Amino acid sequence: MCEPMNTDHPTNVRWQILGLLFGLSFISYVVALNMSIAAPFITEELGISKVQMGWVFSAMLWGYSLFQLPGGIWGQRSGARRVLTIIAAAWAVITAVTALVPGALVASNLAAFATLLVIRFALGAARAPIYPVIGGVVERWFPAGRWALPQGLSSTGLGLGAAVTPPLIAWLMLTIGWRGAFYATAPLPIIVAWIWWRQARDDPRLHWATNPAEIALIRAGRGDPDDDLSGQEYLGRESQAGLWRRMLRNRNIMLITGSYFSMNYVFYFFFNWFYIYLLEVRGFGILEGGFVASLPWLAGAAMASVGGEVCDRLCRRVGSSRGCRLPCLVALPLVGIFLMFGALVDSTLWAIALMTISFSLTQFTEGTFWAGTSFVAGRHTYTATGIMNTGGNLGGVVSAPLIPIFVGWFGWTGAIGTGVIMAIISGLLWLGVRVDEPFA
Repeated sequence: MCEPMNTDHPTNVRWQILGLLFGLSFISYVVALNMSIAAPFITEELGISKVQMGWVFSAMLWGYSLFQLPGGIWGQRSGARRVLTIIAAAWAVITAVTALVPGALVASNLAAFATLLVIRFALGAARAPIYPVIGGVVERWFPAGRWALPQGLSSTGLGLGAAVTPPLIAWLMLTIGWRGAFYATAPLPIIVAWIWWRQARDDPRLHWATNPAEIALIRAGRGDPDDDLSGQEYLGRESQAGLWRRMLRNRNIMLITGSYFSMNYVFYFFFNWFYIYLLEVRGFGILEGGFVASLPWLAGAAMASVGGEVCDRLCRRVGSSRGCRLPCLVALPLVGIFLMFGALVDSTLWAIALMTISFSLTQFTEGTFWAGTSFVAGRHTYTATGIMNTGGNLGGVVSAPLIPIFVGWFGWTGAIGTGVIMAIISGLLWLGVRVDEPFA
């Protein structure tokens, strides 16, 4: 291939890499959210209760949570190019296998339920590395302190994937059945994985299209002599000293992780239960509910990019610590307020509008969470974001089975009220975060 021209104007390969990450994030949520949309069909066929389906949802989150940190370490050791290719191929296989249950793989309803638990756990484990690895790629490919917008844009891919999935899967289920819907979406990760493998490189200096000006732009201001080392080299040395154990004792990383846990409790209410809430409480039909369920994700996709840009601008204007703290202190309590009024209002139209705003504000803070962790962790972002996302997704592990239990005890309004409390706690935890105190 031709060498890039040596000009003073930086190339834009970093944005091409981000576009590929956007695609992987998009597909990740197509294969993750499909079960929530297919759940009414699956539960009717198998005779599974809401509580049992909550455990199926939770199984994926257990796999996703437990393999966050190992996934981040794997990404730093083996490189993002290899790891993201392998896990995307695994998504395709697991999605196709899901379509075989029940019937082709098992004979009884109980066995089908157990098989779904195993398959969803495997999907969670296969998806776990994606966002810690994306966090590491953004840290390596974008200038220091300009990480919130790229992270927000990757969350926009997440939101658009989740927005497309409810109407797409609902339409496919009505057309070719729920198994057919899973078969139809299984090839998508393979396509994106092939493009990523051909186009991506682990370091800007290894890519054929980056020119010296872009590399200088990316590396400016880092001031780290070890930055010339590859991720594999410095991780090997740091892991011997117990890198991740020391991160677990870092106050800022733990506060961000705790806040992410609380915010994701709300996020996973929308991920797992919002579609079912629309059908049972607000009276929507299957296809109509699929379209309405996509609205929070569409709004969240837009707000993720807006929030990332706001965070980056605030960091430039008032410094990294206040620039990361302000979006979360303002937006996260508002998540709880809008969610509360959405649950209480009688008007279906107002309920959807208020809940859509609530969810969009969770996504407004996404870039801030990931950028804040990068500010603290620096070149150790793969590992630190693995820890943060472990905590974040434990929020989903908790909410997936608890929501239907709370519905049984207190009704849907009471169950949603627990999310209001968690959103406010999430915002308050940022009062103690100082991202300008880097991990030593």
